[in-house]
Amino acid sequence: MKKLSKYYLVSIVIPVGLFLFAACSGGNDNYATATKTVTPPPHQTLTVVPRPQSILDLMKQRGEQDQAKPLLKILTPAKDAVINGSTVAVKLELNGDLKGYMPHKDPATGKGNHIHVILDNQPYEAYYELGQPFELRNVIAGKHTLRVFPSRPWHESYKNDGAFQMVSFTVKGGGDAAKPTTTNTGQTMANNNSSATPATPREGKDMASSTGGDVDATKPLLTYSRPKGEYKGADADPIMIDFWLANAKLKGDGGEYRVRYIIDDDDPRYIDKWEPIWLSGWLSGKHTVRLELLGKDEMPVENGGYNTTTREITVVK
Repeated sequence: MKKLSKYYLVSIVIPVGLFLFAACSGGNDNYATATKTVTPPPHQTLTVVPRPQSILDLMKQRGEQDQAKPLLKILTPAKDAVINGSTVAVKLELNGDLKGYMPHKDPATGKGNHIHVILDNQPYEAYYELGQPFELRNVIAGKHTLRVFPSRPWHESYKNDGAFQMVSFTVKGGGDAAKPTTTNTGQTMANNNSSATPATPREGKDMASSTGGDVDATKPLLTYSRPKGEYKGADADPIMIDFWLANAKLKGDGGEYRVRYIIDDDDPRYIDKWEPIWLSGWLSGKHTVRLELLGKDEMPVENGGYNTTTREITVVK
């Protein structure tokens, strides 16, 4: 009888043990599979670093140019001008204590001193040869603002008084991507959808549709400059943040304002001195860079919508 009881006990325990073992084994397989498929993406950690040695070497080669105090004047378009047609010619006058500074593109490197030209709050365009007008093409009808300031070959702006200029103007009969570009007299100049090159090409750019914000030239104004576009190879790390600041001083310069920058969805950081910073540690891919001018209440300062600007850049490594 005792042997029979032992037999029944073993016959019950063994199947239950096998069932529990199978259940546990199945659970472990599922857990392992989940661990393999939920891999967190790499985390980008950006660090402020000193000015790159390559820039320091270039500054040494340039002699006194980086101590220059260039002064700009916008000759055209004139303040409050009314322009008929979708092409706006930008003509500038450069003077001041230049110390050899002169905009020009080196044919060998494709780089050189230049002027940053900003229509409304679009990304800047580089203007190299001041001997001929720079053309803003296909500009839509409406009120616009134009901002300009001188820059170095690596796109760091000159920040002296008189370097920055801004005008507002109005375009009538403006551009449309589906229509030909017209001159300021309304004559057809070229087809925006054609790849044909004009007989005498000028520096310029077909502009995206935009109108100018209601900007007060006497109030604090932040003009986003860099970063912009695509960064490859040695240019992809570190990357410079630079901007032009008018009618305001940052805390580190004895004022009450701050510049806040936000990369992607990371925590906000601050710039308290008006000078460029270089950030290292970028991962390949697309990134957003947001710059904001904050007042003493730590809130963005409103001025035509220009004091908060977000750009998308691409890093290729």
